Amino acid sequence: MDSIPGVIGGSGRLDHWLADHKQDVDALLQDKGAVLMRGFDVPDPQAFDAAVEAYGEAGFTYSESLSNAVRVNVTERVFTANEAPPSTEIYLHHEMAQTPLYPSKLFFYCEIAPHEGGATPLCRSDLLYSRMKDADAAQAEAFAARGVRYSNVMPDENDAGSGQGRSWRSTLGVDTREAAEARLASLGYDWEWRDDDSLRATTPVLPAVRTLLDGRETFFNQLIAAFRGWSDARNDPARAITFGDGEPILAEHMRSVIQLSDELAHDHQWQAGDVVLVDNFAVMHGRRPFSGKRRVLASLVS
Repeated sequence: MDSIPGVIGGSGRLDHWLADHKQDVDALLQDKGAVLMRGFDVPDPQAFDAAVEAYGEAGFTYSESLSNAVRVNVTERVFTANEAPPSTEIYLHHEMAQTPLYPSKLFFYCEIAPHEGGATPLCRSDLLYSRMKDADAAQAEAFAARGVRYSNVMPDENDAGSGQGRSWRSTLGVDTREAAEARLASLGYDWEWRDDDSLRATTPVLPAVRTLLDGRETFFNQLIAAFRGWSDARNDPARAITFGDGEPILAEHMRSVIQLSDELAHDHQWQAGDVVLVDNFAVMHGRRPFSGKRRVLASLVS
Protein backbone atom coordinates (compact mmCIF):
# COMPACT_ATOMS: atom_id res chain seq x y z
CA MET A 1 0.00 0.00 0.00
CA ASP A 2 1.09 3.60 -0.56
CA SER A 3 2.40 5.01 2.71
CA ILE A 4 0.33 7.63 4.49
CA PRO A 5 0.56 10.36 5.32
CA GLY A 6 2.68 12.08 2.69
CA VAL A 7 5.28 14.25 4.42
CA ILE A 8 6.24 17.88 3.83
CA GLY A 9 9.11 19.22 5.93
CA GLY A 10 9.71 22.90 6.36
CA SER A 11 10.43 25.83 8.63
CA GLY A 12 9.03 29.26 9.35
CA ARG A 13 5.38 30.19 9.64
CA LEU A 14 3.04 27.57 8.23
CA ASP A 15 0.36 30.11 7.30
CA HIS A 16 2.79 31.97 5.06
CA TRP A 17 4.00 28.73 3.47
CA LEU A 18 0.48 27.39 2.86
CA ALA A 19 -0.63 30.61 1.19
CA ASP A 20 2.06 30.01 -1.46
CA HIS A 21 2.00 26.20 -1.72
CA LYS A 22 -1.64 25.11 -1.56
CA GLN A 23 -1.42 23.44 -4.97
CA ASP A 24 1.55 21.34 -3.82
CA VAL A 25 -0.33 20.25 -0.70
CA ASP A 26 -3.46 19.40 -2.68
CA ALA A 27 -1.50 17.33 -5.19
CA LEU A 28 0.08 15.28 -2.40
CA LEU A 29 -3.29 14.98 -0.67
CA GLN A 30 -4.84 13.59 -3.85
CA ASP A 31 -2.05 10.99 -4.09
CA LYS A 32 -1.75 9.96 -0.43
CA GLY A 33 -5.05 10.86 1.20
CA ALA A 34 -3.30 12.62 4.11
CA VAL A 35 -0.41 15.08 4.41
CA LEU A 36 1.86 15.70 7.41
CA MET A 37 3.42 19.16 7.66
CA ARG A 38 6.27 18.98 10.18
CA GLY A 39 8.99 21.39 11.27
CA PHE A 40 7.03 24.58 10.68
CA ASP A 41 6.52 27.23 13.35
CA VAL A 42 3.05 26.48 14.76
CA PRO A 43 3.44 27.36 18.45
CA ASP A 44 -0.21 27.66 19.52
CA PRO A 45 -3.86 27.29 18.45
CA GLN A 46 -3.91 30.81 17.05
CA ALA A 47 -1.05 29.98 14.68
CA PHE A 48 -2.92 26.82 13.67
CA ASP A 49 -6.06 28.87 13.04
CA ALA A 50 -4.03 31.21 10.84
CA ALA A 51 -2.64 28.25 8.87
CA VAL A 52 -6.13 26.87 8.22
CA GLU A 53 -7.27 30.34 7.17
CA ALA A 54 -4.32 30.61 4.79
CA TYR A 55 -5.30 27.32 3.16
CA GLY A 56 -8.19 29.31 1.77
CA GLU A 57 -11.22 27.00 1.86
CA ALA A 58 -14.52 27.47 3.66
CA GLY A 59 -14.70 26.19 7.21
CA PHE A 60 -17.14 23.69 8.75
CA THR A 61 -17.72 24.63 12.37
CA TYR A 62 -18.43 22.31 15.29
CA SER A 63 -21.59 24.23 16.16
CA GLU A 64 -23.15 23.62 12.73
CA SER A 65 -22.21 19.93 12.70
CA LEU A 66 -24.19 16.92 13.93
CA SER A 67 -21.09 15.38 15.54
CA ASN A 68 -21.82 13.03 18.46
CA ALA A 69 -18.56 13.90 20.23
CA VAL A 70 -18.19 16.44 23.02
CA ARG A 71 -15.69 19.08 21.92
CA VAL A 72 -14.57 22.48 23.16
CA ASN A 73 -13.99 25.43 20.85
CA VAL A 74 -10.63 27.19 21.20
CA THR A 75 -11.29 29.63 18.35
CA GLU A 76 -14.38 29.79 16.15
CA ARG A 77 -12.86 27.33 13.67
CA VAL A 78 -10.53 25.33 15.98
CA PHE A 79 -11.73 22.89 18.64
CA THR A 80 -10.55 19.94 20.69
CA ALA A 81 -10.65 16.71 18.69
CA ASN A 82 -12.58 14.77 21.35
CA GLU A 83 -13.13 15.18 25.10
CA ALA A 84 -13.51 11.43 25.76
CA PRO A 85 -11.25 10.06 28.55
CA PRO A 86 -7.67 9.06 27.59
CA SER A 87 -8.47 5.38 28.14
CA THR A 88 -11.19 5.47 25.47
CA GLU A 89 -10.16 4.24 22.04
CA ILE A 90 -11.82 6.03 19.16
CA TYR A 91 -12.03 3.58 16.29
CA LEU A 92 -11.54 4.23 12.59
CA HIS A 93 -14.21 6.38 10.97
CA HIS A 94 -14.87 9.05 8.40
CA GLU A 95 -15.69 12.28 10.20
CA MET A 96 -19.45 12.72 10.64
CA ALA A 97 -20.28 10.10 8.00
CA GLN A 98 -23.00 8.89 10.40
CA THR A 99 -24.91 12.10 9.56
CA PRO A 100 -26.13 13.77 6.37
CA LEU A 101 -23.71 16.67 7.01
CA TYR A 102 -19.95 16.07 6.85
CA PRO A 103 -16.74 17.94 5.99
CA SER A 104 -14.56 17.18 2.98
CA LYS A 105 -11.21 17.66 4.74
CA LEU A 106 -9.85 17.68 8.30
CA PHE A 107 -6.91 19.57 9.77
CA PHE A 108 -5.33 18.23 12.97
CA TYR A 109 -2.73 20.06 15.07
CA CYS A 110 -0.64 18.66 17.90
CA GLU A 111 -0.14 21.27 20.60
CA ILE A 112 1.03 18.78 23.25
CA ALA A 113 2.41 15.41 22.16
CA PRO A 114 1.25 12.44 24.27
CA HIS A 115 3.63 10.96 26.82
CA GLU A 116 2.61 7.41 25.89
CA GLY A 117 0.17 6.14 23.25
CA GLY A 118 -2.25 8.59 21.67
CA ALA A 119 -1.36 7.92 18.02
CA THR A 120 -3.88 8.74 15.32
CA PRO A 121 -4.46 5.71 13.09
CA LEU A 122 -5.06 6.51 9.42
CA CYS A 123 -6.55 4.06 6.92
CA ARG A 124 -7.04 4.48 3.17
CA SER A 125 -10.69 3.60 2.55
CA ASP A 126 -10.22 3.11 -1.18
CA LEU A 127 -7.65 0.40 -0.50
CA LEU A 128 -9.88 -1.06 2.19
CA TYR A 129 -12.87 -1.32 -0.13
CA SER A 130 -10.72 -2.85 -2.88
CA ARG A 131 -9.51 -5.50 -0.41
CA MET A 132 -13.11 -6.08 0.72
CA LYS A 133 -14.16 -6.78 -2.87
CA ASP A 134 -11.27 -9.20 -3.29
CA ALA A 135 -12.25 -11.02 -0.09
CA ASP A 136 -16.04 -11.15 -0.63
CA ALA A 137 -17.40 -9.27 -3.64
CA ALA A 138 -21.05 -10.00 -2.80
CA GLN A 139 -20.78 -8.62 0.71
CA ALA A 140 -18.89 -5.53 -0.46
CA GLU A 141 -21.61 -4.90 -3.05
CA ALA A 142 -24.29 -5.34 -0.38
CA PHE A 143 -22.84 -2.44 1.61
CA ALA A 144 -22.82 -0.29 -1.53
CA ALA A 145 -26.33 -1.24 -2.67
CA ARG A 146 -28.17 -1.29 0.66
CA GLY A 147 -26.64 1.67 2.49
CA VAL A 148 -26.76 2.04 6.24
CA ARG A 149 -28.79 3.63 9.05
CA TYR A 150 -27.34 4.71 12.40
CA SER A 151 -29.12 5.05 15.73
CA ASN A 152 -27.66 7.02 18.62
CA VAL A 153 -29.05 7.99 22.02
CA MET A 154 -28.15 11.57 22.87
CA PRO A 155 -28.28 12.74 26.51
CA ASP A 156 -30.10 15.84 27.72
CA GLU A 157 -26.77 17.34 28.87
CA ASN A 158 -23.24 16.78 27.56
CA ASP A 159 -21.53 13.66 28.87
CA ALA A 160 -17.77 14.13 28.42
CA GLY A 161 -17.15 10.61 29.73
CA SER A 162 -18.41 9.13 26.46
CA GLY A 163 -17.15 9.44 22.90
CA GLN A 164 -20.85 9.71 21.99
CA GLY A 165 -21.75 12.13 24.76
CA ARG A 166 -22.85 15.31 23.00
CA SER A 167 -26.33 16.35 24.11
CA TRP A 168 -29.26 16.58 21.72
CA ARG A 169 -29.53 20.28 22.55
CA SER A 170 -25.96 20.92 21.42
CA THR A 171 -26.02 18.46 18.50
CA LEU A 172 -29.19 19.90 17.00
CA GLY A 173 -28.60 23.51 18.07
CA VAL A 174 -31.96 23.74 19.86
CA ASP A 175 -33.39 24.35 23.34
CA THR A 176 -36.73 22.53 23.26
CA ARG A 177 -38.14 19.14 22.29
CA GLU A 178 -40.34 20.79 19.69
CA ALA A 179 -37.38 22.46 18.01
CA ALA A 180 -35.41 19.19 18.14
CA GLU A 181 -38.23 17.32 16.41
CA ALA A 182 -38.50 20.00 13.72
CA ARG A 183 -34.76 19.82 13.02
CA LEU A 184 -34.78 16.02 12.88
CA ALA A 185 -37.79 15.99 10.57
CA SER A 186 -36.07 18.41 8.19
CA LEU A 187 -33.10 16.01 8.01
CA GLY A 188 -35.21 12.89 7.46
CA TYR A 189 -34.54 11.27 10.86
CA ASP A 190 -36.82 9.08 12.96
CA TRP A 191 -36.74 9.64 16.73
CA GLU A 192 -37.96 8.47 20.10
CA TRP A 193 -37.90 10.29 23.44
CA ARG A 194 -36.88 8.31 26.52
CA ASP A 195 -37.95 8.70 30.13
CA ASP A 196 -34.67 10.38 31.18
CA ASP A 197 -35.14 13.12 28.52
CA SER A 198 -32.52 11.54 26.28
CA LEU A 199 -33.30 11.22 22.58
CA ARG A 200 -32.83 8.18 20.36
CA ALA A 201 -32.43 9.36 16.77
CA THR A 202 -32.15 7.19 13.64
CA THR A 203 -30.78 8.57 10.40
CA PRO A 204 -32.29 8.23 6.97
CA VAL A 205 -30.51 5.74 4.71
CA LEU A 206 -26.94 6.99 4.24
CA PRO A 207 -24.21 5.71 1.90
CA ALA A 208 -21.78 3.05 3.08
CA VAL A 209 -19.65 3.41 -0.07
CA ARG A 210 -18.71 6.64 -1.84
CA THR A 211 -17.46 7.08 -5.40
CA LEU A 212 -14.82 9.80 -5.67
CA LEU A 213 -14.44 12.16 -8.62
CA ASP A 214 -11.63 10.04 -10.05
CA GLY A 215 -13.78 6.90 -9.93
CA ARG A 216 -12.28 5.28 -6.82
CA GLU A 217 -14.74 3.70 -4.40
CA THR A 218 -14.22 4.22 -0.68
CA PHE A 219 -15.76 2.57 2.39
CA PHE A 220 -17.23 5.91 3.51
CA ASN A 221 -19.13 5.44 6.76
CA GLN A 222 -18.86 5.09 10.54
CA LEU A 223 -19.54 1.35 10.69
CA ILE A 224 -16.24 0.26 12.25
CA ALA A 225 -16.41 2.94 14.95
CA ALA A 226 -20.08 2.25 15.67
CA PHE A 227 -19.66 -1.52 15.80
CA ARG A 228 -16.55 -1.42 17.96
CA GLY A 229 -17.00 1.67 20.08
CA TRP A 230 -20.52 3.07 20.36
CA SER A 231 -21.01 1.69 23.83
CA ASP A 232 -21.93 3.70 26.92
CA ALA A 233 -24.71 3.90 29.48
CA ARG A 234 -27.18 4.83 26.72
CA ASN A 235 -25.88 3.12 23.60
CA ASP A 236 -25.55 -0.54 22.59
CA PRO A 237 -23.49 -1.23 19.43
CA ALA A 238 -25.84 -4.12 18.60
CA ARG A 239 -28.65 -1.58 18.10
CA ALA A 240 -26.57 1.21 16.57
CA ILE A 241 -26.28 0.14 12.93
CA THR A 242 -28.46 -1.57 10.34
CA PHE A 243 -28.48 -1.89 6.59
CA GLY A 244 -30.70 0.64 4.88
CA ASP A 245 -33.57 -1.88 4.78
CA GLY A 246 -33.44 -2.33 8.56
CA GLU A 247 -31.59 -5.67 8.73
CA PRO A 248 -29.05 -5.57 11.59
CA ILE A 249 -25.37 -5.40 10.69
CA LEU A 250 -23.80 -8.26 12.61
CA ALA A 251 -20.35 -9.50 13.60
CA GLU A 252 -20.29 -11.76 10.54
CA HIS A 253 -20.69 -8.72 8.29
CA MET A 254 -17.96 -6.73 10.05
CA ARG A 255 -15.33 -9.32 10.99
CA SER A 256 -13.37 -9.22 7.73
CA VAL A 257 -13.80 -5.45 7.38
CA ILE A 258 -12.28 -4.83 10.81
CA GLN A 259 -9.42 -7.26 10.20
CA LEU A 260 -8.56 -5.62 6.87
CA SER A 261 -8.77 -2.09 8.29
CA ASP A 262 -6.43 -3.04 11.14
CA GLU A 263 -3.95 -4.43 8.61
CA LEU A 264 -4.08 -1.28 6.49
CA ALA A 265 -4.00 1.29 9.31
CA HIS A 266 -0.91 3.44 9.88
CA ASP A 267 -0.41 4.95 13.35
CA HIS A 268 0.71 8.56 13.12
CA GLN A 269 2.91 9.29 16.13
CA TRP A 270 2.50 12.93 17.06
CA GLN A 271 5.23 15.48 17.60
CA ALA A 272 4.40 18.92 18.99
CA GLY A 273 3.77 21.33 16.13
CA ASP A 274 2.65 18.66 13.65
CA VAL A 275 -0.21 19.59 11.34
CA VAL A 276 -1.94 16.80 9.41
CA LEU A 277 -4.45 17.38 6.61
CA VAL A 278 -6.79 14.46 5.87
CA ASP A 279 -9.08 13.90 2.88
CA ASN A 280 -12.23 12.88 4.75
CA PHE A 281 -13.67 11.10 1.70
CA ALA A 282 -10.61 8.89 1.21
CA VAL A 283 -9.06 8.27 4.64
CA MET A 284 -10.47 7.15 7.99
CA HIS A 285 -8.92 8.20 11.28
CA GLY A 286 -9.21 7.37 14.98
CA ARG A 287 -7.41 7.78 18.31
CA ARG A 288 -5.40 5.29 20.33
CA PRO A 289 -5.65 5.39 24.15
CA PHE A 290 -2.94 7.40 25.89
CA SER A 291 -1.51 8.38 29.25
CA GLY A 292 -0.33 11.77 30.43
CA LYS A 293 -1.16 14.99 28.65
CA ARG A 294 -2.18 15.05 24.99
CA ARG A 295 -3.73 17.99 23.17
CA VAL A 296 -4.67 17.56 19.53
CA LEU A 297 -6.92 20.18 18.00
CA ALA A 298 -9.01 19.99 14.86
CA SER A 299 -10.46 22.27 12.21
CA LEU A 300 -12.77 21.16 9.41
CA VAL A 301 -13.18 22.21 5.79
CA SER A 302 -16.59 22.14 4.10
